[in-house]
Amino acid sequence: MKSTHTEANHSSAEQNRRRATTSARQARAKSVIPGRGLTMGVTVTMLSLLILIPLASILTYSFRLSFSEFIELITRQNVVRAFRTSISCALIAALINSVFGLILAWVLVRYDFPGKRLMDAMIELPFALPTAVAGITLSKMYSNKGLIGQFFAKYDISISYTKIGLTIALVFIGIPFVVRALQPVIEKLSPSWEEAAAMLGASRAYTFRRVILPELTPALLTGFGLALARGIGEYGSVIYISGNSEKNGTQVVSYVIMQKLNSGSADYEGAAAIALVLLVISFLLLFFINMVQLAAGRRAS
Repeated sequence: MKSTHTEANHSSAEQNRRRATTSARQARAKSVIPGRGLTMGVTVTMLSLLILIPLASILTYSFRLSFSEFIELITRQNVVRAFRTSISCALIAALINSVFGLILAWVLVRYDFPGKRLMDAMIELPFALPTAVAGITLSKMYSNKGLIGQFFAKYDISISYTKIGLTIALVFIGIPFVVRALQPVIEKLSPSWEEAAAMLGASRAYTFRRVILPELTPALLTGFGLALARGIGEYGSVIYISGNSEKNGTQVVSYVIMQKLNSGSADYEGAAAIALVLLVISFLLLFFINMVQLAAGRRAS
């Protein structure tokens, strides 16, 4: 009887100790992370200041134009040509980034070599480097008297101030999106799948097409979409190397917006209307990316 009473006291003491430990942990957690109300308030405030209010201002200025004025503005010859230039060059750059970004990501994940960490860090350079600096550097390097451009100038091939130079600048700023989207997926991709395919007699091309590529496709499409969205609205890195010549068809849509804002009487309504079209395009691209990720998640589950 006495033994049973002692065991009960020990059990009660142990439970009290666990409750005290749990309470202490909860107190520490509350002292480190604010409560739900405060964090939600901070989140909504930051979201409103950085995203919702600026987007609402674009809609506000755009709706000052009538529907006919809006259509007349975005269908002007120079605006349509600028959209065509921005979208086509961004599309070509995103396709190039998809190919070489896949190769870069594969090499950085699957192989060890001297300077690997340095190369991996250099992938982030387009994010860290101011885009205007990148544009000036590229335009000088690929000009007819530049380090690379003078070689092509011998064959009457101009790069700077043409769509070729514009595409190169968009490749430069878009490659990190593809590489960083693919790296985590390649790290999780087991080499045993490739070994099993090889043991069954599959060629390398067949293994890549039927085993590896289907697993990488969602991440590849995500990187492609992000690079494309960034390229369409890019300004800093393309403002110098493209030349922005309406006659030569190198004027980008972001420069058209800046022209309207910097004119004698700033045309905020016109600039906002063109920006609204860019916003819709970006939204559709992001929606496509989210659908791809959702489909990939369902397939994985």
